[in-house]
Amino acid sequence: MTQPILQFGTSRFLQAHVALFVSQALERGDALGGISVVQTTSNPASEARIAALNRQGSYPVMIRGRQDGEIVDKVIQCRAVQAAWIAERDWATIRDAAIHDVRVIVSNTGDAGYRLDERDSATLLAQPEQVPRSFPAKLLALLHARWSARPDSGVTLLPCELVTRNADTLRDLVIGLAKDWQQPAPLLDYLSQQCIWVNSLVDRIVSEPLQPVGAVAEPYALWAIERRKGMELPCLHEDIVVTDDLRSYEQQKLFFLNLGHTWLADQWLAQGRSATETVADAMNDAALRESLEAVWTQEVLPVFDAMGLRERAEAYVASVRERFLNPYLDHRLSDIAGNHVEKVRRRIVPLIELADSMAVASTPNLLRDLVARHGVAMPQRTVNAR
Repeated sequence: MTQPILQFGTSRFLQAHVALFVSQALERGDALGGISVVQTTSNPASEARIAALNRQGSYPVMIRGRQDGEIVDKVIQCRAVQAAWIAERDWATIRDAAIHDVRVIVSNTGDAGYRLDERDSATLLAQPEQVPRSFPAKLLALLHARWSARPDSGVTLLPCELVTRNADTLRDLVIGLAKDWQQPAPLLDYLSQQCIWVNSLVDRIVSEPLQPVGAVAEPYALWAIERRKGMELPCLHEDIVVTDDLRSYEQQKLFFLNLGHTWLADQWLAQGRSATETVADAMNDAALRESLEAVWTQEVLPVFDAMGLRERAEAYVASVRERFLNPYLDHRLSDIAGNHVEKVRRRIVPLIELADSMAVASTPNLLRDLVARHGVAMPQRTVNAR
Protein backbone atom coordinates (compact mmCIF):
# COMPACT_ATOMS: atom_id res chain seq x y z
CA MET A 1 0.00 0.00 0.00
CA THR A 2 1.29 3.45 -0.87
CA GLN A 3 1.21 6.40 1.48
CA PRO A 4 -1.42 9.18 1.90
CA ILE A 5 1.15 12.00 1.51
CA LEU A 6 2.86 12.54 -1.85
CA GLN A 7 5.86 14.86 -1.68
CA PHE A 8 7.42 16.40 -4.79
CA GLY A 9 11.04 17.18 -4.05
CA THR A 10 13.74 15.56 -1.94
CA SER A 11 15.62 18.72 -0.98
CA ARG A 12 17.39 18.99 2.34
CA PHE A 13 14.76 21.55 3.29
CA LEU A 14 11.88 19.11 2.89
CA GLN A 15 13.87 16.42 4.66
CA ALA A 16 14.27 18.67 7.72
CA HIS A 17 10.89 20.38 7.64
CA VAL A 18 7.77 18.69 6.21
CA ALA A 19 9.08 15.12 6.41
CA LEU A 20 10.48 15.67 9.89
CA PHE A 21 7.18 17.16 11.09
CA VAL A 22 5.33 14.11 9.77
CA SER A 23 7.84 11.74 11.36
CA GLN A 24 7.50 13.37 14.77
CA ALA A 25 3.71 13.40 14.43
CA LEU A 26 3.63 9.71 13.45
CA GLU A 27 5.25 8.85 16.77
CA ARG A 28 2.28 10.44 18.53
CA GLY A 29 -0.36 9.12 16.14
CA ASP A 30 -1.01 12.64 14.79
CA ALA A 31 -0.22 12.14 11.08
CA LEU A 32 -2.29 10.89 8.16
CA GLY A 33 0.41 8.34 7.47
CA GLY A 34 3.75 8.14 5.76
CA ILE A 35 5.23 9.94 2.78
CA SER A 36 6.08 8.85 -0.74
CA VAL A 37 8.61 11.23 -2.26
CA VAL A 38 9.14 12.00 -5.93
CA GLN A 39 12.44 13.23 -7.34
CA THR A 40 11.60 15.31 -10.42
CA THR A 41 15.17 15.76 -11.67
CA SER A 42 17.54 13.03 -12.70
CA ASN A 43 21.22 13.24 -11.81
CA PRO A 44 23.69 11.01 -9.94
CA ALA A 45 23.31 12.87 -6.63
CA SER A 46 19.50 12.71 -6.65
CA GLU A 47 19.54 9.06 -7.69
CA ALA A 48 21.88 8.27 -4.79
CA ARG A 49 19.52 10.09 -2.40
CA ILE A 50 16.52 8.12 -3.69
CA ALA A 51 18.43 4.86 -3.35
CA ALA A 52 19.41 5.74 0.22
CA LEU A 53 15.84 6.64 1.15
CA ASN A 54 14.61 3.30 -0.15
CA ARG A 55 17.45 1.37 1.48
CA GLN A 56 17.77 2.94 4.91
CA GLY A 57 14.21 3.40 6.15
CA SER A 58 15.28 6.52 8.06
CA TYR A 59 17.79 9.34 7.89
CA PRO A 60 19.37 11.76 10.39
CA VAL A 61 18.44 15.41 10.89
CA MET A 62 20.95 17.31 13.02
CA ILE A 63 19.31 20.16 14.92
CA ARG A 64 21.99 22.72 15.85
CA GLY A 65 21.63 26.25 17.16
CA ARG A 66 20.21 28.35 19.95
CA GLN A 67 16.69 28.15 21.38
CA ASP A 68 15.29 29.82 24.49
CA GLY A 69 18.78 30.88 25.51
CA GLU A 70 20.23 27.37 25.35
CA ILE A 71 22.50 25.65 22.84
CA VAL A 72 20.75 22.80 20.98
CA ASP A 73 22.83 20.06 19.37
CA LYS A 74 20.96 16.82 18.76
CA VAL A 75 20.15 14.25 16.08
CA ILE A 76 16.63 13.12 15.20
CA GLN A 77 15.95 10.12 12.98
CA CYS A 78 13.27 10.89 10.40
CA ARG A 79 11.16 7.83 9.58
CA ALA A 80 8.31 9.35 7.60
CA VAL A 81 9.50 8.49 4.08
CA GLN A 82 8.20 5.06 3.16
CA ALA A 83 8.83 5.10 -0.60
CA ALA A 84 11.08 7.15 -2.89
CA TRP A 85 10.57 7.40 -6.62
CA ILE A 86 12.17 9.05 -9.63
CA ALA A 87 9.56 10.54 -11.96
CA GLU A 88 11.28 9.44 -15.17
CA ARG A 89 11.61 5.86 -13.93
CA ASP A 90 8.57 5.31 -11.73
CA TRP A 91 5.81 7.35 -13.37
CA ALA A 92 3.31 4.46 -13.60
CA THR A 93 3.70 3.80 -9.85
CA ILE A 94 3.35 7.49 -9.03
CA ARG A 95 0.24 7.75 -11.19
CA ASP A 96 -1.33 4.70 -9.51
CA ALA A 97 -0.63 6.15 -6.06
CA ALA A 98 -2.20 9.48 -7.05
CA ILE A 99 -5.34 7.71 -8.20
CA HIS A 100 -5.87 5.44 -5.22
CA ASP A 101 -4.14 6.46 -2.00
CA VAL A 102 -2.94 10.06 -1.97
CA ARG A 103 -4.85 12.57 0.16
CA VAL A 104 -2.29 15.39 0.46
CA ILE A 105 0.31 16.61 -2.02
CA VAL A 106 3.21 18.80 -0.82
CA SER A 107 5.98 20.28 -2.91
CA ASN A 108 9.14 22.34 -2.87
CA THR A 109 10.44 22.28 -6.43
CA GLY A 110 12.90 25.17 -6.36
CA ASP A 111 13.08 28.45 -8.23
CA ALA A 112 12.14 26.93 -11.60
CA GLY A 113 9.43 24.66 -10.21
CA TYR A 114 6.47 26.60 -11.59
CA ARG A 115 8.00 27.12 -15.02
CA LEU A 116 6.05 25.55 -17.87
CA ASP A 117 7.66 23.58 -20.70
CA GLU A 118 6.36 24.16 -24.22
CA ARG A 119 7.12 20.52 -25.09
CA ASP A 120 4.30 19.38 -22.79
CA SER A 121 0.94 19.02 -24.53
CA ALA A 122 -2.53 17.54 -24.16
CA THR A 123 -1.30 14.25 -25.64
CA LEU A 124 0.12 13.50 -22.20
CA LEU A 125 -3.39 13.02 -20.85
CA ALA A 126 -4.26 10.54 -23.60
CA GLN A 127 -0.95 8.71 -23.27
CA PRO A 128 -0.46 8.29 -19.51
CA GLU A 129 2.80 6.38 -19.88
CA GLN A 130 4.48 9.60 -21.03
CA VAL A 131 6.15 11.65 -18.29
CA PRO A 132 5.42 15.41 -18.34
CA ARG A 133 8.46 17.67 -18.17
CA SER A 134 7.26 20.57 -16.00
CA PHE A 135 5.95 20.25 -12.46
CA PRO A 136 2.57 21.92 -13.26
CA ALA A 137 2.10 19.49 -16.16
CA LYS A 138 3.01 16.53 -13.93
CA LEU A 139 0.43 17.73 -11.42
CA LEU A 140 -2.24 18.17 -14.08
CA ALA A 141 -1.58 14.68 -15.46
CA LEU A 142 -1.90 13.11 -12.00
CA LEU A 143 -5.02 15.07 -11.08
CA HIS A 144 -6.56 14.24 -14.47
CA ALA A 145 -5.94 10.54 -13.76
CA ARG A 146 -7.50 10.91 -10.31
CA TRP A 147 -10.53 12.72 -11.72
CA SER A 148 -11.00 10.10 -14.44
CA ALA A 149 -11.10 7.31 -11.88
CA ARG A 150 -12.62 9.11 -8.88
CA PRO A 151 -14.37 12.32 -9.98
CA ASP A 152 -15.72 13.06 -6.49
CA SER A 153 -12.42 12.54 -4.66
CA GLY A 154 -10.21 15.61 -4.54
CA VAL A 155 -6.91 16.11 -2.74
CA THR A 156 -5.37 18.85 -0.63
CA LEU A 157 -2.36 20.56 -2.19
CA LEU A 158 0.14 22.31 0.09
CA PRO A 159 2.98 23.85 -1.94
CA CYS A 160 5.96 25.09 0.07
CA GLU A 161 7.78 27.06 -2.61
CA LEU A 162 8.78 30.57 -1.56
CA VAL A 163 6.25 32.18 -3.89
CA THR A 164 3.68 34.69 -2.65
CA ARG A 165 0.31 32.91 -2.42
CA ASN A 166 2.00 29.80 -3.74
CA ALA A 167 -1.09 27.58 -3.92
CA ASP A 168 -3.16 30.20 -5.75
CA THR A 169 -0.31 30.66 -8.21
CA LEU A 170 0.11 26.91 -8.77
CA ARG A 171 -3.66 26.37 -9.09
CA ASP A 172 -3.93 29.07 -11.74
CA LEU A 173 -1.04 27.53 -13.68
CA VAL A 174 -2.56 24.04 -13.60
CA ILE A 175 -6.06 25.21 -14.50
CA GLY A 176 -4.63 27.53 -17.16
CA LEU A 177 -2.77 24.58 -18.65
CA ALA A 178 -5.97 22.50 -18.64
CA LYS A 179 -7.78 25.31 -20.47
CA ASP A 180 -4.96 25.65 -23.00
CA TRP A 181 -5.25 21.92 -23.62
CA GLN A 182 -9.02 22.35 -24.12
CA GLN A 183 -10.03 20.04 -21.30
CA PRO A 184 -13.73 19.56 -20.42
CA ALA A 185 -15.57 21.74 -17.92
CA PRO A 186 -16.04 18.88 -15.39
CA LEU A 187 -12.26 18.54 -15.07
CA LEU A 188 -11.89 22.29 -14.59
CA ASP A 189 -14.59 22.17 -11.90
CA TYR A 190 -12.78 19.26 -10.22
CA LEU A 191 -9.50 21.17 -10.16
CA SER A 192 -11.05 24.34 -8.78
CA GLN A 193 -13.67 22.89 -6.41
CA GLN A 194 -12.87 19.30 -5.42
CA CYS A 195 -9.16 19.95 -4.99
CA ILE A 196 -8.21 22.24 -2.10
CA TRP A 197 -5.25 24.53 -2.88
CA VAL A 198 -3.76 25.84 0.35
CA ASN A 199 -1.29 28.73 0.55
CA SER A 200 1.48 28.28 3.08
CA LEU A 201 4.71 29.83 4.32
CA VAL A 202 7.72 27.84 5.48
CA ASP A 203 10.44 29.27 7.68
CA ARG A 204 13.50 27.25 8.70
CA ILE A 205 17.17 27.52 7.82
CA VAL A 206 18.47 24.14 6.66
CA SER A 207 22.14 24.90 6.33
CA GLU A 208 23.69 21.82 4.74
CA PRO A 209 22.96 18.32 3.48
CA LEU A 210 24.26 15.09 4.94
CA GLN A 211 25.36 12.32 2.60
CA PRO A 212 23.79 10.31 1.15
CA VAL A 213 20.62 11.64 2.77
CA GLY A 214 19.87 13.84 5.78
CA ALA A 215 20.33 17.48 6.74
CA VAL A 216 21.54 20.00 9.31
CA ALA A 217 18.87 22.47 10.45
CA GLU A 218 18.35 25.16 13.05
CA PRO A 219 15.96 24.55 15.98
CA TYR A 220 13.45 27.19 14.84
CA ALA A 221 10.75 26.02 12.44
CA LEU A 222 7.42 27.38 11.24
CA TRP A 223 4.87 26.13 8.74
CA ALA A 224 2.10 28.75 8.56
CA ILE A 225 -0.90 27.40 6.65
CA GLU A 226 -3.83 29.46 5.43
CA ARG A 227 -7.12 28.01 6.63
CA ARG A 228 -9.23 26.60 3.80
CA LYS A 229 -12.57 24.87 4.14
CA GLY A 230 -12.29 21.13 3.54
CA MET A 231 -8.49 20.95 3.67
CA GLU A 232 -6.61 18.01 5.19
CA LEU A 233 -3.36 18.57 7.02
CA PRO A 234 -0.61 15.97 6.67
CA CYS A 235 -0.11 16.07 10.42
CA LEU A 236 -0.56 18.03 13.63
CA HIS A 237 2.63 19.59 14.94
CA GLU A 238 3.60 22.29 17.41
CA ASP A 239 5.39 24.24 14.65
CA ILE A 240 2.37 24.27 12.32
CA VAL A 241 0.14 27.34 12.60
CA VAL A 242 -3.22 27.37 10.82
CA THR A 243 -4.23 30.98 10.27
CA ASP A 244 -6.78 33.22 8.60
CA ASP A 245 -4.06 35.86 8.22
CA LEU A 246 -1.16 34.28 6.35
CA ARG A 247 -0.12 37.68 5.01
CA SER A 248 0.96 38.89 8.46
CA TYR A 249 3.23 35.85 8.85
CA GLU A 250 4.78 36.59 5.46
CA GLN A 251 5.33 40.20 6.51
CA GLN A 252 6.80 39.09 9.82
CA LYS A 253 9.43 36.94 8.11
CA LEU A 254 10.12 39.53 5.41
CA PHE A 255 10.51 42.54 7.71
CA PHE A 256 12.39 40.99 10.62
CA LEU A 257 14.44 38.10 9.23
CA ASN A 258 14.95 39.01 5.57
CA LEU A 259 15.17 42.75 6.20
CA GLY A 260 17.58 42.07 9.07
CA HIS A 261 19.85 40.11 6.75
CA THR A 262 19.76 42.92 4.20
CA TRP A 263 20.54 45.56 6.83
CA LEU A 264 23.62 43.64 7.99
CA ALA A 265 24.72 43.05 4.39
CA ASP A 266 24.39 46.76 3.68
CA GLN A 267 26.64 47.61 6.63
CA TRP A 268 29.10 44.96 5.46
CA LEU A 269 29.22 46.49 1.98
CA ALA A 270 29.46 50.07 3.21
CA GLN A 271 32.28 49.33 5.64
CA GLY A 272 34.25 47.01 3.40
CA ARG A 273 34.33 44.31 6.05
CA SER A 274 35.96 40.88 5.93
CA ALA A 275 34.90 38.55 3.12
CA THR A 276 34.52 35.73 5.65
CA GLU A 277 32.27 37.60 8.10
CA THR A 278 29.10 35.71 8.99
CA VAL A 279 25.77 36.80 10.41
CA ALA A 280 26.84 35.44 13.81
CA ASP A 281 30.10 37.42 13.60
CA ALA A 282 28.13 40.59 12.84
CA MET A 283 25.78 39.96 15.76
CA ASN A 284 28.79 39.75 18.05
CA ASP A 285 30.07 43.14 16.84
CA ALA A 286 28.63 45.70 19.28
CA ALA A 287 28.15 48.50 16.73
CA LEU A 288 26.53 46.30 14.08
CA ARG A 289 24.30 44.63 16.65
CA GLU A 290 23.21 48.02 18.02
CA SER A 291 22.30 49.31 14.57
CA LEU A 292 20.21 46.23 13.76
CA GLU A 293 18.44 46.33 17.11
CA ALA A 294 17.60 49.99 16.45
CA VAL A 295 16.06 49.09 13.09
CA TRP A 296 14.01 46.28 14.59
CA THR A 297 12.75 48.16 17.65
CA GLN A 298 12.34 51.68 16.25
CA GLU A 299 11.30 51.12 12.65
CA VAL A 300 9.89 47.60 12.23
CA LEU A 301 8.19 46.80 15.53
CA PRO A 302 6.05 50.01 15.52
CA VAL A 303 4.46 48.83 12.26
CA PHE A 304 3.40 45.52 13.82
CA ASP A 305 2.22 47.40 16.90
CA ALA A 306 -0.04 49.46 14.65
CA MET A 307 -1.35 46.20 13.14
CA GLY A 308 -2.23 44.92 16.62
CA LEU A 309 0.48 42.24 16.44
CA ARG A 310 3.09 43.58 18.86
CA GLU A 311 3.20 40.57 21.19
CA ARG A 312 3.59 38.06 18.37
CA ALA A 313 6.17 40.27 16.65
CA GLU A 314 8.23 40.60 19.83
CA ALA A 315 8.29 36.81 20.21
CA TYR A 316 9.30 36.40 16.58
CA VAL A 317 12.12 38.95 16.69
CA ALA A 318 13.45 37.22 19.82
CA SER A 319 13.61 33.98 17.84
CA VAL A 320 15.29 35.75 14.90
CA ARG A 321 17.89 37.19 17.27
CA GLU A 322 18.74 33.68 18.45
CA ARG A 323 18.85 32.41 14.87
CA PHE A 324 21.26 35.16 13.86
CA LEU A 325 23.47 34.21 16.82
CA ASN A 326 23.54 30.53 15.82
CA PRO A 327 27.19 29.50 16.31
CA TYR A 328 26.81 26.49 13.99
CA LEU A 329 25.55 28.40 10.94
CA ASP A 330 28.20 29.61 8.49
CA HIS A 331 25.95 32.19 6.81
CA ARG A 332 28.30 34.65 5.13
CA LEU A 333 27.30 38.25 4.58
CA SER A 334 29.03 38.13 1.19
CA ASP A 335 26.39 35.59 0.08
CA ILE A 336 23.51 37.64 1.48
CA ALA A 337 24.83 40.77 -0.26
CA GLY A 338 24.25 39.31 -3.71
CA ASN A 339 21.62 41.18 -5.77
CA HIS A 340 21.58 43.72 -2.96
CA VAL A 341 19.67 46.62 -4.54
CA GLU A 342 16.84 44.32 -5.60
CA LYS A 343 16.67 42.94 -2.05
CA VAL A 344 16.44 46.51 -0.72
CA ARG A 345 13.56 47.07 -3.11
CA ARG A 346 11.73 43.88 -2.08
CA ARG A 347 12.45 43.81 1.66
CA ILE A 348 12.73 47.41 2.85
CA VAL A 349 10.65 49.60 0.54
CA PRO A 350 7.42 47.65 1.29
CA LEU A 351 7.91 48.20 5.03
CA ILE A 352 8.27 51.96 4.54
CA GLU A 353 5.17 51.98 2.32
CA LEU A 354 3.22 50.00 4.92
CA ALA A 355 4.35 52.36 7.70
CA ASP A 356 3.24 55.36 5.64
CA SER A 357 -0.13 53.78 4.86
CA MET A 358 -0.81 53.51 8.61
CA ALA A 359 0.80 56.87 9.46
CA VAL A 360 3.43 55.17 11.63
CA ALA A 361 6.18 57.65 12.44
CA SER A 362 9.71 56.30 12.55
CA THR A 363 12.95 57.80 13.81
CA PRO A 364 15.82 57.99 13.13
CA ASN A 365 14.75 56.87 9.63
CA LEU A 366 17.65 54.47 9.17
CA LEU A 367 15.80 52.49 6.53
CA ARG A 368 14.76 55.54 4.51
CA ASP A 369 18.36 56.70 4.51
CA LEU A 370 19.51 53.28 3.29
CA VAL A 371 16.98 53.32 0.44
CA ALA A 372 18.04 56.83 -0.53
CA ARG A 373 21.73 55.87 -0.60
CA HIS A 374 21.00 53.22 -3.20
CA GLY A 375 18.79 55.47 -5.30
CA VAL A 376 15.83 53.10 -5.11
CA ALA A 377 12.69 54.79 -6.38
CA MET A 378 9.70 55.05 -4.07
CA PRO A 379 6.17 56.38 -4.63
CA GLN A 380 5.99 60.16 -4.22
CA ARG A 381 3.69 59.91 -1.22
CA THR A 382 6.20 57.71 0.60
CA VAL A 383 9.19 59.89 -0.27
CA ASN A 384 7.46 62.93 1.17
CA ALA A 385 6.21 61.21 4.30
CA ARG A 386 8.28 62.31 7.28
